[in-house]
Amino acid sequence: MPKIITPVVSHRFRSASLTLALILVQVAGLSAQKRVIAPEGMELDLPFSPGVIAGDLLYLSGQIGNDPGTLNVPPGIEAQVHQTMDNLGAVLKAAGMDFSRVVSTNVYLADARDFAKMNEIYKTYFEDGPPIRATVQADIAIPDARVEISMIAARPNVERKVIRPTGLRSPALPYSWGIQVGDTLFIAGATARNPETYQPSGGDITAQTQRVLQNVGLVLDQAGMGYEDIVNCRVFLDDARHFQSMNEVYRSFFKVAPPTRATVRAKLMNPAFLSEIQCSAVQDASKRVVSSSASTSPISPAILASGRLFTSGMVGRGASGYAKGDIKAQTRQTLSNLKAALAQADMDFDDVVNVMVYVSDIRHFQAMNEVYRELMPSPPPARATVGVQLMTPDALVEIMMTAVK
Repeated sequence: MPKIITPVVSHRFRSASLTLALILVQVAGLSAQKRVIAPEGMELDLPFSPGVIAGDLLYLSGQIGNDPGTLNVPPGIEAQVHQTMDNLGAVLKAAGMDFSRVVSTNVYLADARDFAKMNEIYKTYFEDGPPIRATVQADIAIPDARVEISMIAARPNVERKVIRPTGLRSPALPYSWGIQVGDTLFIAGATARNPETYQPSGGDITAQTQRVLQNVGLVLDQAGMGYEDIVNCRVFLDDARHFQSMNEVYRSFFKVAPPTRATVRAKLMNPAFLSEIQCSAVQDASKRVVSSSASTSPISPAILASGRLFTSGMVGRGASGYAKGDIKAQTRQTLSNLKAALAQADMDFDDVVNVMVYVSDIRHFQAMNEVYRELMPSPPPARATVGVQLMTPDALVEIMMTAVK
């Protein structure tokens, strides 16, 4: 077992003194730069850490609007968004940060009709230059929870640069098109908007995906990067039947060493849009695809760049196909597939800092967790989990990871 050093400190979030805890977990053989952030009082018996710092970035697990230390959520989207943001704020403060350091967020709403009310509260937590963001409708694991938000933040001593493309109208919503931290660029979930007016450009899935990726290109260009620098994408489709048509366009933008990717069906916030694509790019001349075999797919299994490994969303397909209807077997196989990808980069689960889990049926949450808890290290990485439709009908779970050596 790795040696764990835990300084004992305490806090009570939102108390008069607002003393915040930092539980530092240092694992033998890993850099002292990697540590788990776990404010006292937020402990839940779930297999993820509230936050993990690795290098210049803090990865925050998906938080819901629960009273800290319990799974009780208040009624109403307004109260839940406030509490969700306060829970995230506790993790940020425990790491010596605040909301001004957040670079990327993913917002999952149980009901897209809560979008406007969520935005009203969300924007009050950010001043000029809010983080990039993608927002979709998805099922949330905790009963009565209406919102889940995950984040990535940059250390205070690292420059956080807002990217405002000259050819792309500023968003009318509380997010930035791009945030650059060192060699890494985070790009907001892009939709088919006219770059000059910010209004929907219309068209079928082919036209919209073309426009989406062109808008992504405008952000890249402003940051001095290109499509070849993209290492990871999340694709959200409003209709899973558009998958193949989206892929045809997507493939034309990434002909060599395509980025890692996960694609799911999730309702978008504007019915005019058919797809939304969120990306990350890294400028690293030594960037390489990590794979044991060649692939004709428009995605790479894993990419190593700037000391970080980005994996594609992997599913539970083994040598004999899928264990149909068996979430535990599929979770075990999915993690086995990810472990093999990590090994190609001389990494293991101990190096994983951030995880995204998609389940096709949120009722599989507990069963998936049982296997996940068994196979992942302790303390576990940061994680978010939501219920969405996957692109392969037999797949019950899809997991993507970020690891840091």
